[in-house]
Parts: sequence; C-alpha cells; structure tokens
Amino acid sequence: MRFILACLFATMSFAALAQESGDATVPLPKPRPAELSSAPAVQLPRHRPAPPAPQPVETPDTPAEAPAPSDPIGPPLPPGEHAAEPAEPTAPPRIYQTACPAVLLGKVEAKALPPIEEKLCGTQSPLSVAGVLANGRMVPISGGVETDCGVASALPAWIESVDSYLKARDNTEIAEVVVGTSYMCRNVNNGSDGNLSFHAFADALDVVGFKLEDGRFVTVEQGWSDALSSEGRLLRFAHDAACAHFTTVLGPEANALHRDHLHVDLGCHGKTCTARICE
Repeated sequence: MRFILACLFATMSFAALAQESGDATVPLPKPRPAELSSAPAVQLPRHRPAPPAPQPVETPDTPAEAPAPSDPIGPPLPPGEHAAEPAEPTAPPRIYQTACPAVLLGKVEAKALPPIEEKLCGTQSPLSVAGVLANGRMVPISGGVETDCGVASALPAWIESVDSYLKARDNTEIAEVVVGTSYMCRNVNNGSDGNLSFHAFADALDVVGFKLEDGRFVTVEQGWSDALSSEGRLLRFAHDAACAHFTTVLGPEANALHRDHLHVDLGCHGKTCTARICE
C-alpha cells in the first residue's frame, strides 16, 4: 500500500514540475514554406471596350432625287400613281370527264381523247379504240375509231360471238375488225336537214367487214349478196348477233345507204329506251 501511494506521489510531482517549466518544451509545427503560404493571384479577364458613340448623320435639307432608270419600260407614271402588280397566271379550267369501266377491266384497249365540241355535235369523254378482248385475245379494230364508252363496252361481247361462230363454222378467227365511219358531225343519212345522226355524238359505228386469220377479207359490200356462201352466212350472223348488243342495227336490207356496212348504235327507242331496231 505504501508503495502504491509513493508511486502516485512521484507521478503527481513530476506533472507539477513539468507544468511549472512551461509549454516551451512542447515542439510546435514547422512554418509552411513561403511559396505555399499564399496562392498565386488569378488574373481576371479584361474589360470589354465600350462601343463607340454613334456619330450624328448629316441629313441634307432637300432629299436627293433617285436617278432615272437608264432604260425605262413604258412612259413615266403620273405623280401619285404606282405601277400595278403583275397579275398571277390563272389556272386553266378543269376538264370533267368520266372513266370507262370496260377500259379499266381490260376488255377494251383504248385511249381517252379530249372532249369533242363541234356545233351541236360532240361528246365529253370520247375514246380512241384500238382493240377489244374476244375469246382470250385482243382483236384489233382499225379505221381510227372514235366512239363513246357505251359503244366501246358493247363491242367485246359482239365481236366474241362472231369470232366463236367463225371458229366453229370455218375453223378460223377474226384477225381484224374494219370500221368505216365512227364519229362524224352530220345528220341522219347525210341529209341537209333533219335530226342529227348518232354518229354526231360518237355513239355509232359503221362496220365494213372482217379480216380473217385464213387470209380472207369479208366485206359487207361484196359478201352480203350471196346468202348461201360462207361470207354471206358470216355477215348475216354478225348482223343478227349485233341486235342483241345494240339498240339500232342497219344493214343492206334496211336501205340502199347501208349496202356496204353494218350500222350499229345505242340510240334510245321507245319511252323506256328498251325498244330495238334491227333491219
């Protein structure tokens, strides 16, 4: 016990002695080097120079006159008037035409033509027909056919029936359908007065004959007279078959004016446009 107390006393005495001697014996931290004691100065951006002061603009007492053009167009305008603005070009008027379903379906090979306007004659949507579909092939039609959609749509079924007759009867086919008159602005029977013909509305055709694959050219003018010949039978079949597809069919037995062709059209007959003329 005494030993412990002696140790405590000695320790306390040593601490008191150290306190009396002062804090001078405690080492202090070394001073920071001079180059690290202060950070280098950061250079600030220079001030933007002030914009120059606006200079006064000298205005003449009297405005200067504009120089005259070296090559003026037209006479000078009176004082106070201005040149008129150029007018904008006007769009051409729209042409209203209708499409032909037979052409869209590929039953008729044709090209649309501009509207025909000739005195009281014409049609809005004429076609230039080059061929019709018959028994799976396009049969050419010659003669510069200008007709409407109604006649063009009736042609394929009629030509197909004539072609089928030739195939069964004479073992040949139609090579070409030859047309005489299609559109023509004239009266009925080329009269000097009277009603307009349906040719005047591109609603009629005059078929003069058929070229066949076997080399023959059967014409109404030469083949109709002999009713028992192969050509005469063909032409009479074509005449009668046309009566099922057109409202007007006129051949050599109708009158002398039709001695050399078969006239077909879609003219209206009767109160309901269902009557037919087949002569």
